[in-house]
Parts: sequence; structure tokens; C-alpha cells
Amino acid sequence: MGSFSIWHWIIVLAIVLLLFGRGKIPELMGDVAKGIKSFKKGMSDEDENQTASNGQPTTTKTVDHKADEVK
Repeated sequence: MGSFSIWHWIIVLAIVLLLFGRGKIPELMGDVAKGIKSFKKGMSDEDENQTASNGQPTTTKTVDHKADEVK
């Protein structure tokens, strides 16, 4: 029940490399980084849209044009 030895980690690393291959892991990490950057950009864009230049939150209204039509 002690900690893992270096041989345990070498075996785990060898299995991971066999399953994913050498080129797949950096590709996967690149995709994760792109996703994080996109998420951060989306969050900052949302924050900029919610606050006006005077610091007051802006309100947005959505209008349903179909409700205005006469039947």
C-alpha cells in the first residue's frame, strides 16, 4: 500500500504510449489548449458585453416578431 515505484510509472507510461502513440498525445494537448483559450476569450467577450463604458450592466431585450403579427 506504499507509494508507486519508478517501475510502476515506467510501465504506465509505456502503456499510455502504446495506446495513444507518440504523435497523438501532443496533438491532444494542443486541442485542449485551444479549447481553454477559446473558453477564456468567450468569457472575456461576455464580460465586456455585459458592462457599459460607465460600469453599469446593460440590459438586452429580445423581441419576438411573430407575436407582433396580426392573425
